[in-house]
Amino acid sequence: MHSPMFSLEVFPPKRNAPVGTIYDTLDGLEGVDPDFISVTYGTGHSADRTATARIARTIHSEYAIPVVAHLTAQYLDYRQAEESLTMYRQAGVAGVLALRGDRNPDQEPTGVFAHASDLVSYISQIDPDLTVYGACYPECHPESPSRQEDIRCLKLKVDAGVSHLISQLFYDNEDFFRFLDITRKAGITVPIEAGIMPVTNAEQVRRMVRICSSRVPRTLNAMLERWSDDPRALKEAGVIYASEQIADLVAHGVDGVHLYTMNHPVITRRIWSNIQPLFTTTESAQ
Repeated sequence: MHSPMFSLEVFPPKRNAPVGTIYDTLDGLEGVDPDFISVTYGTGHSADRTATARIARTIHSEYAIPVVAHLTAQYLDYRQAEESLTMYRQAGVAGVLALRGDRNPDQEPTGVFAHASDLVSYISQIDPDLTVYGACYPECHPESPSRQEDIRCLKLKVDAGVSHLISQLFYDNEDFFRFLDITRKAGITVPIEAGIMPVTNAEQVRRMVRICSSRVPRTLNAMLERWSDDPRALKEAGVIYASEQIADLVAHGVDGVHLYTMNHPVITRRIWSNIQPLFTTTESAQ
């Protein structure tokens, strides 16, 4: 383990892509030393659950890295939820990240788990020994009517059984520090990892900040405008920006950093090379 924690997120290959591409990503991460890797999950198709479980098993058994598997709530019924958890247990997961999940206009929600907190409660009932992770939005959930309501819902999720939170992306650390202050005052005391998504593509950044309702600070906006037509230069600037974000977060004593790799192992390795000295290996990991 590291102090603070350091973790990564990867996603399964697209359905029309060769399954072996995930090995390219995982092999490319050699030398990076995460405390765990989380594996994303789609809207709820059985193929999504199978892919996530298969990759979780690979990370656990072949790479000997603890793994957290995502599970989205709104398109699951009780049977599917239990089947997913069974697959995850068999894959050797260290925990489950319970999410509501994005809306799919071509699929009707089951109505069983309307919110992530509903799924968290169910997992806590049927498998109380399983570590349950949750997501949070430093700049407020885009569908929440207010910051106060967003924090109230987050507290419900923690009270239902979430023992570890991972934040969505943000590009101004002051937004995350304000969020931490509010959550702690609200009585949310579980570890909160700061989610960092490196800048690799200008359009991707603008799309993600729209989805997450995140701010683009002036410094980042200048980078996007200056190098939007120069992908190589933008990636270089993105590595520096993410590294400096992480250094500032660690200096301020955050619980951990969760790096969204976007399956770009080279960029992940370069960022880890920059920040590795900031993360102390604790005795429990030795």
